[in-house]
Amino acid sequence: MARELITSWADYQLALDRLLAIACHKISIYDEDIASLKLDSDARMLHVKRILQSGQGETLQIAVRNSSLIRQKHPQLLTLLATYGHRASAHQTPPQLSHLRDSMILVDDKHALIRFERDLPRSKLLIDEIDEVRPYLTRFKEIWAENGESISGTVLGL
Repeated sequence: MARELITSWADYQLALDRLLAIACHKISIYDEDIASLKLDSDARMLHVKRILQSGQGETLQIAVRNSSLIRQKHPQLLTLLATYGHRASAHQTPPQLSHLRDSMILVDDKHALIRFERDLPRSKLLIDEIDEVRPYLTRFKEIWAENGESISGTVLGL
């Protein structure tokens, strides 16, 4: 069990790498637009793909307040959403949640990286802290239940 306070963007990126490396079953992300997560890096995409290939049920959930960055700058992520649509989904949260300013990455329902303010790196890393992660899981489920506009890796047409 470990708790760590993160105060710099470099440490935030290292914490995210640690979190993705220990992920086994599920990744849930709530963020402004995932820009600060840099999920388009090859190493991070490999971790996400590993989870999608080995998991069962919905193993990747991404909720963002602004989906334009994903749609325009993350072709690998869109490909994964299309390929693993049965295990991965993403959506833009509805406008009534636009006032929320925090971010969270939850892994396997027991690890988390919680950023307190979307424009700052100040955050906490929780490893094997089931009790401390539980309220964030509840909050993520509430945010996820709000639905919003789906972000798809495929284009629907005639």
